Amino acid sequence: MSFRHSRIIGTGSYLPPRTVANEALVRELAARGIETSDEWIVERTGIRQRHLAEPGVACSELATEASRRALDAAALQPTDIDLIIVATSTPDYVFPSTACLVQKALGAPGGAAFDVQAVCSGFTYAMAVADSMIRTGLASRALVIGAEVFSRILDWNDRGTCVLFGDGAGAVVLAGDERPGVLAARLHADGRHESILRTAGNVCGGKVLGHPYLTMDGPAVFKLAVSVLDAVAREALADAGMTTADVDWFIPHQANVRIMQAAAKRIGIALEKVVVTVDRHANTSAASIPLALDVAVRDGRIRPGQNVLMEGVGGGFTWGAVLVRM
Repeated sequence: MSFRHSRIIGTGSYLPPRTVANEALVRELAARGIETSDEWIVERTGIRQRHLAEPGVACSELATEASRRALDAAALQPTDIDLIIVATSTPDYVFPSTACLVQKALGAPGGAAFDVQAVCSGFTYAMAVADSMIRTGLASRALVIGAEVFSRILDWNDRGTCVLFGDGAGAVVLAGDERPGVLAARLHADGRHESILRTAGNVCGGKVLGHPYLTMDGPAVFKLAVSVLDAVAREALADAGMTTADVDWFIPHQANVRIMQAAAKRIGIALEKVVVTVDRHANTSAASIPLALDVAVRDGRIRPGQNVLMEGVGGGFTWGAVLVRM
């Protein structure tokens, strides 16, 4: 059966219990001879703490917990799901996919399950794919998940990157419906900028080839991110026949509060409409948008019938926007 639309009917998230405040991280880095401060981190990023997974805790475990909470919110059982898409850049294995491992953990075999790799834009990519599959009859109810353990690919001797990231997972249940839910989605990439944000390593012959840690050209990322986020937001709004005045809430990728504020200002969205969780979660890559969405749904800010603009930008270089009516 195909549907005209798909709608979010449940949200969920999960953060590892271990919380590391800036002050504690600063002490750990100082012991390694790396100088930074809470003031430096907050001023440049807005980050005050992050959650870090314990050794041995896999990406699929975070994704599974977030999925269970989303299913509870939707009043569904795992067996009601016929599509699982996990957006991640830190999968458990080379293969099978993290989505297949989540499917196994939930006890929901039979439906399609696969991963999407678009780094921090991954959740928008996964939402667009799931929406398309539901509307064309390939699925009826989907778990769309963003999950990361970015702490595993950080160089903890690089002050410019190690303070920025955290671990976590967020999920939504997307279901076919005759009422409009996902109103528009736009996706883009430009591989010419692949070098400004990447983890350029791989496994070959049992050895790691290349550089196994995340590297980033911060100023280049900032400049490109603000520009493309503005453009893709306007594309999605135009596709839906809407303007920024119709947006009730704006959830950008939670990378850096300065990027988020600059993007909102450029698009023309008031800062009080921006959902911000980067101060508590840091940058959780593909997990950041669904994490922020779940926080704002559960605290009552985001209500049924409201229009939410979500957009991400990340390594690749990739970017995308999804406009939904809750």
